[in-house]
Amino acid sequence: MTGSRAYLDYNASAPLLPAARGAMLAALEVAANPSSVHSEGRQARKIIEEARRDVAALVNAGHDHVVFTSGATEAAATLLSPDWQMGRGAMRMSRLYVSQADHPCLLNGGRFGADRVVRIGVDENGIADLPALERALAAHDRSEGLPLVAIHAANNETGVIQPLAELSAIVKAAGGVFVVDAVQAAGRIPLDIARGYADYMILSAHKIGGPKGVGAFVAASDLMMPKALVTGGGQERGFRGGTENLAAIAGFGAAAREALSALGEIGQLRNLRNGLEDAICQLAPDVEIFGRAVERLANTVFFAIPGVKAETAQIAFDLAGVALSAGSACSSGKVGPSHVLKAMGYDNPDGALRVSIGRSTTPAEIEKFKSALAAILARRAQKTKAA
Repeated sequence: MTGSRAYLDYNASAPLLPAARGAMLAALEVAANPSSVHSEGRQARKIIEEARRDVAALVNAGHDHVVFTSGATEAAATLLSPDWQMGRGAMRMSRLYVSQADHPCLLNGGRFGADRVVRIGVDENGIADLPALERALAAHDRSEGLPLVAIHAANNETGVIQPLAELSAIVKAAGGVFVVDAVQAAGRIPLDIARGYADYMILSAHKIGGPKGVGAFVAASDLMMPKALVTGGGQERGFRGGTENLAAIAGFGAAAREALSALGEIGQLRNLRNGLEDAICQLAPDVEIFGRAVERLANTVFFAIPGVKAETAQIAFDLAGVALSAGSACSSGKVGPSHVLKAMGYDNPDGALRVSIGRSTTPAEIEKFKSALAAILARRAQKTKAA
């Protein structure tokens, strides 16, 4: 929250945590290259390896299985590749399978050609169609290569959580490789890559209170790895070239440490979210809250109110001092029809609004949102009466 404004857009980017800011400032005092072998270089390397351990702990991975990138989009582009290696031998992934409600960085297919990307439908709640995935993988021609499946753990718009164990069982039965986009889920639900339901996870620092411009992909093991997207001096064990962004990685590690310790506060966050939803329903009994029938992230509400255009309402909220989203904020500020709602079978020309909260959200911010919504609905009532 800035001044008297209410910031309710954590799924777009969470505010920088004090611990992350402190870690970044300390790292900025270290001038050396982390690849240098002198004392100053070893000091920089120590900062990176400590952060690597903190990020690994967030998903219960081995610390040497974390590869830092410039963000989740780069991590996805690295993993979504036809070209892999197992040891010294080459491997081929011949097709990529994604869900129609996935984030664009998965839907765009990474390094796969468009004709090699298979989109699996979702039901009215946004849950991936498991029988459809099973049929698609059964028809996969393994003589061309292995199937690669990439699906989000939790949707960035609706907050709906996917059945990862069931999805993994289907992928494993087909001999495939399973990539989980855990960007929205990390720090909001417990994640454990050691349980075997994911071969790889994608993470982003700024969704959990770290800095923008740094992310990672995490492997369950390093037996099999994708061909590097960014090559160079052999940094990150050759899986991602380029001198590491020391300050950003330090901030990522601190944010991951905080996110792991805060998992016990999910109940309080859910109570705050439920109170917000109850208020919306009281103010607008005709509201539709998407994904409410299934398990969702405790911090997310995605809703539409008949007669309220999402883009117009977003501007009205902003003028009233409330920051929220009209869908996803992943398209350079563009506001348009939600591909997630379309995949779920909704014809929603007016769009939908997303409120996403976090640990620092206050009751006063929720009250500010409620007042702004009441004013928007009052204007809707006046227009209806005039018509």
